[in-house]
Amino acid sequence: MCCGNQRRSLSPDRHLSRRSRNNNAVVVDSLRVRLAETEARLERVRAREAELTRRLEEMKRFVSVMEIVESYLKQRFREQREYLTRGNITSENVQVAGGLSCCLDSQVSKYLEFTENE
Repeated sequence: MCCGNQRRSLSPDRHLSRRSRNNNAVVVDSLRVRLAETEARLERVRAREAELTRRLEEMKRFVSVMEIVESYLKQRFREQREYLTRGNITSENVQVAGGLSCCLDSQVSKYLEFTENE
């Protein structure tokens, strides 16, 4: 009888051990699924980061070009204004000076539209 009691006490332990292993397997599977989801999210975030970095570099190049254009147009505008203030005023010169001013305003407007759309 003594041995029979020991067998009974071992049987529930074995059953608990099997249940524990099943629970562990479920937990491991759950963790694997969560890891796969996290890795997929990380991959999407890295792709988004790469796209944003590309767009940022593109915008930096655009700003550099616009700064060069702005500098050039301001210089031309100053030259035309100086030319006109020296008394060499003709209707053609006035149109050129006005055109440069409008061109500069137009470029600034285009830049502002571009930055607002991004």
